[in-house]
This record gives sequence, C-alpha cells and structure tokens, in this order.
Amino acid sequence: MSAGTGEQTQELVAPDVHAHVMAEAERIAAWGEAAERTARDEVNQPTINNWLEAMGLDNPRFTAGEAPPSMAQVWTMYGLGGRPSENDPLHAMMRALTDAGFTAVLGTNCEQTYDRYLRVGERVRVTTALDSVVGPKATGMGVGYFVTSRNTWYVDHADGEAERVATMLFRVLKFIPRARA
Repeated sequence: MSAGTGEQTQELVAPDVHAHVMAEAERIAAWGEAAERTARDEVNQPTINNWLEAMGLDNPRFTAGEAPPSMAQVWTMYGLGGRPSENDPLHAMMRALTDAGFTAVLGTNCEQTYDRYLRVGERVRVTTALDSVVGPKATGMGVGYFVTSRNTWYVDHADGEAERVATMLFRVLKFIPRARA
C-alpha cells in the first residue's frame, strides 16, 4: 500500500486516522484473491444478443458462439438483490474508509485486460483483491484515498485447471467532501 509523504499526510489527515486506514489496507490486501463468486448462468447467446443490441453493436463474430470480451463482468454481476460477501476486499476497504469519515465515493477509472474470448456454454467465476490504497490526496472533490481493486475472471476446466480469461483494475476515490465556499 502506498501513502503520501509524512508531511503531506499530517496536513491532510490526522496521523492516527491515516495509520488506521493504512493498517486496514494492509490487513485487507493480505486476503489476496477473495470473495470468489461463480456466475449464476453460463455464457449464453440470448444474453449476448441483448447486450449487443443495448450497445448498438452488430458483429457476426458474436452471433457464432463467442462473447464480446468487454462482457466479462456481466456474467458475474450481483443482480438486483445481490450483496457482496463479508470477505469482499473492495467493500471491506470502503467500509473502513467510511468508518474513518471518508463518506463520499467517486469512480475514477477502470482498466480491463482480456486474455481470450469467452465461449457459449462456459461458466466463469471472479475473485477480487485489494490492489492498492494511495493517499491521502487533496483533490477538487476533497481529501481522500484512491482505492484500486483487481477482479480476475477464470474458467475452470474439467481437468481441474483454472484459466484466467480477463482482469480489471477498478479505482475509486473515497473522500471527505470539500466544504463549499
């Protein structure tokens, strides 16, 4: 986990708060890949067709048994009633920051990497790990920490081997809103 310089930290966040945030980040990062979740459905053509229509895409490759790579996350979403598990690193870090007074959140960016296309009939699973916590940082929104989680999607094969098919780094700013003038 990364931190700001000692001088900067003291100016932006009380030292005991910063120490607590970074200790929680280290503790949660030690979980490694956690919160494993298997897709409730196999990769399937009807969902691919609906996604293509929603995105305004028309690619014959994706009507012949392969899913667009950017759909990796679709298969393992929680759904309307879903809740993250207690051992979900991103949500655990968000709770720690909320408890420390950093109550606002802003998604900043996400980087996805695709190892291969998913195929109809495969069932994927995802894990989440805490990649980094950087801060405190003063931003236009307020003082906060940048939290990056790493999701990894796998397809398990009959021989017991797990094949990584995609990854995503997801970064958010968890902050104390700046007072308005």
